[in-house]
Amino acid sequence: MGSPSQQQYHLPAGVHPIPEHELDLRPDSSIDHALLHPSPVTDEKNVWFFWHSGYANMHPYTQRNVRTWYRRFSKAGWAIRVLDRQPSSPLNVANYLDIHDPKNFPRAFADGTISGDYAKQHTSDLVRLPLLLTYGGIYADVGMIQIGDVDRIWRETVANPDSRFDLLSYNCGGIDERSLTNYFLMARPNNPLFERSHRLLLKLWDGKTSTEGMHASPLLKDLELIKGSPDMDEKACKELTDYIIQGQAMTLVMGLVDEEDSWDGPQYVADHIYGIEFMVGSQLINQITNWDGKKAFELMSLSLPAEGEAETTDQKQAREIVEACLSKSFGFKLAHGYILKVMSATLGSLWKETEGSDNVPGTYAHWLRHGIVHWAQDELPPTLPFTVMQPLKRGPLLREE
Repeated sequence: MGSPSQQQYHLPAGVHPIPEHELDLRPDSSIDHALLHPSPVTDEKNVWFFWHSGYANMHPYTQRNVRTWYRRFSKAGWAIRVLDRQPSSPLNVANYLDIHDPKNFPRAFADGTISGDYAKQHTSDLVRLPLLLTYGGIYADVGMIQIGDVDRIWRETVANPDSRFDLLSYNCGGIDERSLTNYFLMARPNNPLFERSHRLLLKLWDGKTSTEGMHASPLLKDLELIKGSPDMDEKACKELTDYIIQGQAMTLVMGLVDEEDSWDGPQYVADHIYGIEFMVGSQLINQITNWDGKKAFELMSLSLPAEGEAETTDQKQAREIVEACLSKSFGFKLAHGYILKVMSATLGSLWKETEGSDNVPGTYAHWLRHGIVHWAQDELPPTLPFTVMQPLKRGPLLREE
């Protein structure tokens, strides 16, 4: 890692060191070689990522994210793979899924004709559920900084035959909201909610090359538009809903009672979804800095006080951010997509622009980077206590009624 010894960074309360023999601390080059030469799928312990042009062409700060997943979880039996669409790549999606099967992908995916400002994001959206339905495991965005112990939560929930939970994700909002984030999804193969969500998503894609206008589909008429902020106008809400159309599909399925298909979404949510509250769970830096990406970048770029030096106000806030993330957050999602239309910059966009700024020894960013490799939280994050809500729709999934 090229990082200081563990003693040089303060270990927050609620966190403990991981024994070194449980980690893969080889040089970056060795980790990269392993990531570029994937092992065959042998079980359900798969972590799936996607980057259209492949791992070698990812931005350095997202490569660091993926390396951390490998260092932290490969020795626990997890296979970490970054799939792509590169013709000669062993990690091409087509080597793992039949891209011409209409039950897996829309025509535009197979033809490479997906268009629009967010074509690459929507290509990635279309990959995640087929992978989980076929192989199981975890799908995560390359911008996902993993903090909590996914192996432990997998063993105690989804993979535990005595557990009632069979799907895990972050949930936007509180217990009365049904909005799973697609940047972190965990399930075993053939999950019934994911299967129906993907069927609906493929129906929305039928005959299309972009998600533009999908918000207006009669199949989604029971859902409200997604509102990113209180002052967002209707045009922007429609754009955002088209951008997060996979999330809309999952929300509809969670609220669907389809007697023809023996599906009761509200009951399924209450019985089987482990939903981590997303703000503390995966957006804590944004919450603490009031979604000011420039402020977050400046704080994380600060150096820790030298020995005997007084802590400044900004250093105190940066320290509190790192301590809070390492002890309370299950992850942190670095955002780079549609959000940049609303915000001029995010921590992720600034780390992208200023190469290496997330990994300067002695800074708060590096303390966070060090902690997510070497330390684990004492406790798992709780699930939101979902209850059975009124259905959003009664009737068949793919018919307007």
